[in-house]
Amino acid sequence: MNRIRIVWLVLLLIFSVAYWVSLNATEAVLAPWALHKSLLYYTGVVAIGMMSIGMILAMRLQSIEGFLGGLDKHYRLHKWLGVSGVVFALAHWLIKLAPKWLTHQGWVDAATFKTPPGTTGVFDRADFLHPARDLAKDVGEWAIYALCALALIALIKKFPYRAFFKTHRILPLVYLALVFHSVVLFTKLGVSSPIGYLMFTVMGLGVVGALVSLRGKTGASHRSIGHLTGFETNPSDGVTEVHVTVDEHWPGHEPGQFAFVTFDAKEGAHPFSVSSAWNQQRDIRFHIKKLGDYTGRLPTKLSLAQTVIIEGPYGRFDFKPVDAKQIWIAAGIGVTPFLSRLQAVGEQAKSTTPDSRPVHFYWCLKDAQGKLVSEVRQLCERAHVRLTLVLSGQGESLTGEKIREQHEDWCEHHIWFCGPVGLGQALKTDLTKHGFADARFHQELFDMR
Repeated sequence: MNRIRIVWLVLLLIFSVAYWVSLNATEAVLAPWALHKSLLYYTGVVAIGMMSIGMILAMRLQSIEGFLGGLDKHYRLHKWLGVSGVVFALAHWLIKLAPKWLTHQGWVDAATFKTPPGTTGVFDRADFLHPARDLAKDVGEWAIYALCALALIALIKKFPYRAFFKTHRILPLVYLALVFHSVVLFTKLGVSSPIGYLMFTVMGLGVVGALVSLRGKTGASHRSIGHLTGFETNPSDGVTEVHVTVDEHWPGHEPGQFAFVTFDAKEGAHPFSVSSAWNQQRDIRFHIKKLGDYTGRLPTKLSLAQTVIIEGPYGRFDFKPVDAKQIWIAAGIGVTPFLSRLQAVGEQAKSTTPDSRPVHFYWCLKDAQGKLVSEVRQLCERAHVRLTLVLSGQGESLTGEKIREQHEDWCEHHIWFCGPVGLGQALKTDLTKHGFADARFHQELFDMR
């Protein structure tokens, strides 16, 4: 999370510095007319800049994923960029309206925001796109309205994922409209300036990202075709185990990684952790729990031999350093990335000496019923991993205090957590408060909206 915050702040700083150093002494004053125009252009620059970076991230480039520490962090930054883009766009719109509103209220004179006669500068240069300015203003205003509506659908979790997925596909069109607005009006600032070079570069890359998205090519180079070879739903825990045989385009995966899986083109791709270690039979598994409308209906939509599109693998939930003392914590279906790791370690244990640094695995769930619990117990035994079930149905809960009590050297461990964000944050806050290094707590932020 610290890396995400730092990247966001660095981006804001870059856009801010590039903008303000591009103004000359005439505009960089606190006179109302100059301050109004400065803030108007500044908020617009930051808004389209943040959205451009977000559109670049939407291409799911693995080089950027690696830098950010996983696609889950990648999407968290994408979300922050989207929200900040909307906030700055709203500020841009309000600042635009401010002079009329203040004048209408009688608080200021209309001349207050007019450029003084004889004053020349960046804001007053002539531009060849002037005839398109009125159209660009109208397009920008309506695009902001659409942007706010799409942002609400994305942020309010009561809207089903299907609605989010379908409406989010409109976002590239809204972005392209805002790029048109920005390009036409940006010529007032000038292309041949630090902010000009920066903005036309990021907007150009953003346009590429928007076109990739509109063509349905996001992540296309990482797609594989699979065929469903088996599936079974366990009524006791609501988990459906799915087996898929993938073609030669699937490069293999590491334990802890996930993929975007498309069972139905109308529903689109959904992210699921791969719950099996890579094998030469090219068979991979997913354990999918009934948690919402889509996953609840999924078992009725599956059929043997149906074609499945799998994009990936993604994620950096890699259990490194592997030679360190480790504590694993899963909650509910958050067990899935640990399943693949347990299988891999179990296979290694057949031919090598068990690791002298034992792993303690805490799994928080309602009860110990179901096929998956039995499988995890067997896998832990083979991998020489100590398993502790924390059963909420029996009033049990996992806290930082319990971890400290059961591990005298808890500060020397690396903790790997996958489950509800709230539980992970509570554990991390408690442990770091007592001296645990923040960098030793690894958490999967499995939230794609």
